[in-house]
Amino acid sequence: MTNYLDFEKPLAEIEGKAEELRAMARASEDMDVEEEASALDKKAATMLQDLYKSLTPWRKCQVARHPERPHCRDYIRALFQEYTPLAGDRNFADDQAVMGGLARFNDRPVMVLGHEKGNDTKSRIQRNFGMARPEGYRKAIRLMEMADKFDLPVITLVDTPGAYPGKGAEERGQSEAIARATETCLQIGVPLVSVIIGEGGSGGAVAFASANRVAMLEHSVYSVISPEGCASILWKDAEKMREAAEALRLTAQDLHKLGVTDRIIPEPLGGAHRDPHKTIKSVGETIEVMLGDLSKKDRKALVKARRDKFLSMGSKGLAA
Repeated sequence: MTNYLDFEKPLAEIEGKAEELRAMARASEDMDVEEEASALDKKAATMLQDLYKSLTPWRKCQVARHPERPHCRDYIRALFQEYTPLAGDRNFADDQAVMGGLARFNDRPVMVLGHEKGNDTKSRIQRNFGMARPEGYRKAIRLMEMADKFDLPVITLVDTPGAYPGKGAEERGQSEAIARATETCLQIGVPLVSVIIGEGGSGGAVAFASANRVAMLEHSVYSVISPEGCASILWKDAEKMREAAEALRLTAQDLHKLGVTDRIIPEPLGGAHRDPHKTIKSVGETIEVMLGDLSKKDRKALVKARRDKFLSMGSKGLAA
């Protein structure tokens, strides 16, 4: 059963009617409804195209958060071979919101890591809805340092509303862990590529995405704060999230113009959740291209290019 977003309700009604007609036809062999159902299918396809032709930033946030959107685990299963998960930060615990390990990508040894939100109530609670605690960022540091030691490219898949803001996380040094993970991203001498596959929320995302190459799926978002959080601070009203989403310039298109990201990966019509296989394939092709761009650079050149990239960030948009 398709999970429809708020703005897709008219589409849900049309597709629902088409399915009802076909269900009636299956129940009665004498009933022929295919012509009517096909007309509804055509109308639904046109409406879907119109809805996604020019999504507002807030609607893109809704698409980026869609529960059926492919998550980190789905990408790892489909794109990587011989994946061997590595757990724990060797200090406190294993954070289930962050998954990663050694793998092969197109027969190339790599280190892959990312945020995992979970796909049902039980797994979402287990994964803390993709919000990492300090031990998650320290696990990421451990994996990136291991990759640096063994000269393995690092691939990160970002999908988090932000780092977990709970009391325990703060007591265990959340801000310090995020800062050190960001520092590690900037210091390792191996290719580092990142893809924002859903939400890229605040420092929790930056700690994984301070990369040589950063790509975003077409309807993903990347911002310093959620629209709801921004609205609560600026207007004392979380319901002004639509205005906040506009002001934050959090879409893939805005961020590409600003020079924050390097590539936009097209999504199937209706969002990644309507054709996960096609989306995952596109992400894999983009990762291959980005790694290819970096393959001939030596360690010093990789670190310098990454540093220069972030020092100059925003100048492209300001100049325009």
